[in-house]
This record gives sequence, C-alpha cells and structure tokens, in this order.
Amino acid sequence: MIATGDPAPDFSLSADDGTTRSLGDFAGRRLVVYFYPKDDTSGCTAQACELRDDLPAFSALGVDVVGVSPDSVESHVKFKEKYDLNFPLLADVDRTMAEAYGVWQEKTPYVRSTFLIDGDGVIEKAWRNVKARGHAAMLQAYLGGDAASD
Repeated sequence: MIATGDPAPDFSLSADDGTTRSLGDFAGRRLVVYFYPKDDTSGCTAQACELRDDLPAFSALGVDVVGVSPDSVESHVKFKEKYDLNFPLLADVDRTMAEAYGVWQEKTPYVRSTFLIDGDGVIEKAWRNVKARGHAAMLQAYLGGDAASD
C-alpha cells in the first residue's frame, strides 16, 4: 500500500472531456486525486460539489483536483454536466489505478480515499476512508498548514 513519501503510481485514464490524462500532465503542480465509489449518489455528489465550490481556493494554492471512480466516461459526462463540476473525472473502469493506489479491496470495493501528490510526483499525504461531507474543508485545512487536519 502506498504511503506518504512514496512515488505516486503513474496512470493513464480517459477523462470526461475525451482526453487521456496521466500523472505527468500535472508535473510541477500539486495534485489532489480523490477516489469515490459512484457518480450521482448522495455522498459522492456532496463530495464533488464541495470540491467544485472550493476549486478556486485550491487553484490559488497551485493545486489541481481530479476525481476517479470505476464509472464510464459517459457516466462521468452526465455527472459533471448535472452538477457543473469544474475538474476532470477519470474513468477507472478496470480499477487499475484504484489497485495501484490500494483503494480497491475485495471485501470493501473502492474505499473513498484521497492523495495529495507534490509537483515531483511524490505522495505528500494520503487519507483513507474519508468522509464525503467535509472533505474539501479537510483538504483546505491541510493545505493551509493546520496540523489538526492530519
């Protein structure tokens, strides 16, 4: 299982906008990668909308955000349009990225987890089993240097 200080596993996944995104696309910037179970469910929607609302603050700190779930690109497009999401959603339909990050487990499929990757592609911080609501605030607190959020 990957942890703080480990190199972030590379990925190459289809995004909701028809592009293919990889870790290298975000080189030089910090990246929040959040794994969520399913598009358009109550918890996942709350989480995505909080991140959407806080994206300007993340961007001001030089932090990009991507969401990853096992849903299809088509599902991501509908989810993104319905809630006016302003960050990429990546389709991990075969769960390759989830497995590389230790998020896919047989008895507990797709554990809601978040990783902050630094500009050099190293895991700066890993949060596992995060709560959907309050997720963006937790990230903001960490990025602001609040040790209580660790």
